[in-house]
Amino acid sequence: MDCDRLVHAIHNTLTKSRATLAVAESLTGGEISSLITNTPGSSSYFRCGICAYANEAKENLLSVNPSTLKEYGAVSKECAIEMLRGVIQASGSDFGVSTTGIAGPTGASPQKPIGLVYIAVGSTDNFVCEEFRFLGERMQVKEQAVHKALGMLYNFLEAGKS
Repeated sequence: MDCDRLVHAIHNTLTKSRATLAVAESLTGGEISSLITNTPGSSSYFRCGICAYANEAKENLLSVNPSTLKEYGAVSKECAIEMLRGVIQASGSDFGVSTTGIAGPTGASPQKPIGLVYIAVGSTDNFVCEEFRFLGERMQVKEQAVHKALGMLYNFLEAGKS
């Protein structure tokens, strides 16, 4: 499913369930929030999007523990989960999405290459967090991360309906 269809399906699900959503973005730079809010009526469920690119913003806005950043780094499963929980708590939302990763062309290491992305979706206590290795240039990595995050959110919401 393309991004537009995913956003439309997410819109329908959240509207019908009267659930709310917040997004914490690092790697994706606000693109998920932008796509969601392009849909008329999204104000009924979309609480906020926090673009926390710097580590200080992750700590101050999303309550990511400084020790998590020191031990695991900003591009880690641990950070993605804390970003998810932080945006849900900060916004009072039912569900959230978080993204963190390395789009390149700089910032990579042998352990954390360009295209490494972590995406978390769910609620405070019921969530999934996955690691991805996307290929391509900076914008391609970001686009793939946005599409995957929307797909993960859609799948998570659909699984909760049964």
